[in-house]
Amino acid sequence: MSSAAIATLVLIALIAVVSPVLSELSGRLEVPEIVFQLGLGIVIGPYALGIADLDTVIRGLSNLGLSYLIFLAGYELETERMRGRPLRLAVVGWVISLAVGFAVAFEIVTSGLARDTVVIGLALTTTALGPLTPVLRDAGVLPTRFGSYVMAIGTVGEFGPIVAVALVLTGKEPIVTSLLLVAFVAVAAATVVLAARTHPPRLIRILSRHLESSAQLPVRLSLLMIVLLVLLADRLGLDVLLGAFAAGVVVRRFAAGRQAEIVRAKLEAIGFGFLVPIFFVVSGIAFNLHVFIGDPAAVWRIPFFLVLMLLARGIPVYVLYRHEVPRRQLAPMALFSATGLPLIVVITTVASTEGRILPVNASSLVAAGLLSVILFPATALALLREVRPAPAPAQAG
Repeated sequence: MSSAAIATLVLIALIAVVSPVLSELSGRLEVPEIVFQLGLGIVIGPYALGIADLDTVIRGLSNLGLSYLIFLAGYELETERMRGRPLRLAVVGWVISLAVGFAVAFEIVTSGLARDTVVIGLALTTTALGPLTPVLRDAGVLPTRFGSYVMAIGTVGEFGPIVAVALVLTGKEPIVTSLLLVAFVAVAAATVVLAARTHPPRLIRILSRHLESSAQLPVRLSLLMIVLLVLLADRLGLDVLLGAFAAGVVVRRFAAGRQAEIVRAKLEAIGFGFLVPIFFVVSGIAFNLHVFIGDPAAVWRIPFFLVLMLLARGIPVYVLYRHEVPRRQLAPMALFSATGLPLIVVITTVASTEGRILPVNASSLVAAGLLSVILFPATALALLREVRPAPAPAQAG
């Protein structure tokens, strides 16, 4: 690692420390720390202070941070709470959002403002489950019925675009990719079943004995599962985020038991304490601010895409869940569902590589995603303070 890369890593670590402090100081605004990570990343990036250097090592750590963020999203997935109606409604809602997003994107492409309907449509229909999960957990929302619906919405709103990226944005034959996707899902499902049903007493004793030792065996086993499923997805020509998400689901099923909370705390310490902040800060550093410096009039695209995200993702949820939750919870649910950022970064990055998106639209979508993370969860939490969500009932299979 070069001295410039080491200096950049120091800056990233400093931003990672400062961001939660700034988030705490934001008071009632409750600005998520990832906003400060992205914002300060832009500040040290090439279009502001220009003191950060992104070499292959830093970019590699950033990619690992993104994979780990998606892994944690899969790990937080509580399938027993999502089964039945929450999951069915989430799937229907995302399909409606996809239709709305594609219709809006088609009009944008027809007007000449964009190149590709699929890229814009997908970017408008994501939900940032990874960043939302700690926000919902810290607010005490996760254990409620409202939290069950939001987690289902977020899971489908993250998993659906990941699959879509693997199918339509990688430049591979869709039919072949679909068959490979089916094969991957079959392997992942078999692994989930095996992890849920196979807990040999001897293995449990070994894992328990080394939970607090220097071996940290349960954590190492979890990390092994991540890289194995990521590798499998990569070998099949699928997006590696699909493997990371599946790894989170598998590890969650395998870690069930008395030590589950301890394992989760250790895994989150690795992710939120080290890898995930690197991804968000590097995303800020890599943000193409030059397109707005060269064409200030293009800034209007940012609020434009922000409104479209709310239209494509939030409005369908508001309408679909009007008989499922109290009326005063509909707006917060719509705002949470319209919050998007990590997958917008992924979609615009892949699309930029394929030449399927204008640079100004890529930067505008990322900026809109950043604003959504700033505005939507904070507004939703403020609205939720006025009504206490009911505990989540057991869901039927």
